[in-house]
Amino acid sequence: MLLASLAAQASPLSAQQIKDLQLLVSQLNPIQQAWVSGYLAASAQFAGQSLSAGAAARAEESASLTILFASQTGNAKGVANKIKAAAEQQGLAVQVQDIASYKTNQLAKEKYLLIVTSTYGEGEPPESAVAFHKFLFSKKAPKLNELKFAVLGLGDTSYEFFCKTATDFDEQLQALGATRLHQAALLDVDYAAAAAGWTDTAIRAFAPELKQAGNASAQVIAWPGQAASHDSPYSKETPFAAELLVDQKITGRDSVKDVRHIEINLAGSGLTYQPGDALGVYFSNDEQLVDSILELTGCAADTLVKVAATELTIREALISQLELTQSYPSFVEKYAQATQQPVLLELVADKTKLRAFLEQHQTADVILQYPAAIDAQNLVDALRKQQPRLYSIASSQAEVGEEVHLTVGVVSYDAFGQPHLGGASGFLAHRLDEGAEVRVFVEHNDNFRLPDHEAPVLMIGPGTGIAPFRAFLQERDQAGATGQNWLFFGNPSFTQDFLYQVELQDYLKRGVLNRLDVAFSRDQAEKIYVQHKLLQKGADVWAYLQQGAYLYICGDGARMAKDVHQALLQIAQQYGGLDAEQAETYFDDLRQARRYQKDVY
Repeated sequence: MLLASLAAQASPLSAQQIKDLQLLVSQLNPIQQAWVSGYLAASAQFAGQSLSAGAAARAEESASLTILFASQTGNAKGVANKIKAAAEQQGLAVQVQDIASYKTNQLAKEKYLLIVTSTYGEGEPPESAVAFHKFLFSKKAPKLNELKFAVLGLGDTSYEFFCKTATDFDEQLQALGATRLHQAALLDVDYAAAAAGWTDTAIRAFAPELKQAGNASAQVIAWPGQAASHDSPYSKETPFAAELLVDQKITGRDSVKDVRHIEINLAGSGLTYQPGDALGVYFSNDEQLVDSILELTGCAADTLVKVAATELTIREALISQLELTQSYPSFVEKYAQATQQPVLLELVADKTKLRAFLEQHQTADVILQYPAAIDAQNLVDALRKQQPRLYSIASSQAEVGEEVHLTVGVVSYDAFGQPHLGGASGFLAHRLDEGAEVRVFVEHNDNFRLPDHEAPVLMIGPGTGIAPFRAFLQERDQAGATGQNWLFFGNPSFTQDFLYQVELQDYLKRGVLNRLDVAFSRDQAEKIYVQHKLLQKGADVWAYLQQGAYLYICGDGARMAKDVHQALLQIAQQYGGLDAEQAETYFDDLRQARRYQKDVY
């Protein structure tokens, strides 16, 4: 009510500023609103001091460290904040910012820059970094002779283009004339210790430069909505032991997919989330599988081993601490060396054959197919520490309170004469009973957010990609939003795979969902996917975007998201009269304006 009345009063804010403020406040919980209030009050007090604001700005510009993070799953953001804390302990001035909201025209003015970035898919930048990456490699990129920088990359060696985005940034910044102040680090999934070591040496490289510039005591600011922390004692490092309330299969008996609706109780955790966030889930490996591994490797179940600094039995480590499903080259290399298996040694010598092998094998398969005696600690050292799986949250806290809902596609297939399940999806669907405990945390995603409640939205979410859009619709329903909502959904079969059909039909009936277009690929001779439905409705889609609609895509990033993007480019050319380059620029501009957002995996 207060913000709604601002426009009618004598206000120093423009109409657009009021609208932006309304949008920000609508996305904050009470704790976050209180923080913003305190931040604004402190800023006003600071501005009133005798120090010239212009002089302070010039000093900060010349001698503060800017840390940009480009994160697909939140890991890069977490590392960036730890680097910020380490720099603050050295008395350095630091600004941490999401690369998605960084103004590229600021780059030419930077003196000290540190980038923390992940890499997505086939060597592509994470969605938040697409615009910055394009700018850096464009004709608009400035000469950066005054810039000193360092780059830290987070990746996964199971992918061919390991940490390519970090390498791109590192090499291109140098090509533009910048000075590499510290060697780039390219870190695998179990990155915590290496990131901490690199942070220490990087800060020691930057500290003399910043202190010599004479502004080591400058005020440190965590910009709201970017690097500000969420108040909760639970995180990836300290997950909450929650209760599984509901595990319900929502695909039909004859479906080619097994999709589960999962409900988890967060009562007592204090965890909060917004539509667009993800839930991190830790899981236990199959105990029967672990026992088979112990038998085939000759390891006694009660043998004590160390995982990092923790001592426990080898059986406990294999069940709860180590990765047995996702495959990766380093395990095959270490296991082959420890066991001297001829076939594996030959594979390790040929990277191409090794990657083809890994595409068909889970980590456990390597041991099951090539068993050999191995020391328990050597086995542990060859394996990766288990990483939690992230699932897009499928609920709005405004509707479900202290619960969180997920839409989980169970990875299930037969290979080598044995059934195979995904790590977390198999755990949730087959090894965890309702009422049992599951360790979880919230991964906030500020790059996948609803606009104000008056703006129209266009949501494209086939399969389990519907998850965040269920949360969007719940949120807008509870808020009484007036903005139009249009959803494109696809799956193989209408009768077997129409996820949340009853809910969606109710939203249509009540006007919460204004349009629903579905593509059931196997219900006719010719397969029809969501990108085909988009093209069929191309004129309406273009008109919707011209009306200011916000565009969202969630789901498979390897194929679906790319196919949908190509369909959107075709629509822009056909109905907007744009050429190919102009169409790309149009969607780049939408991305910069936060009107084109993706949550892909």
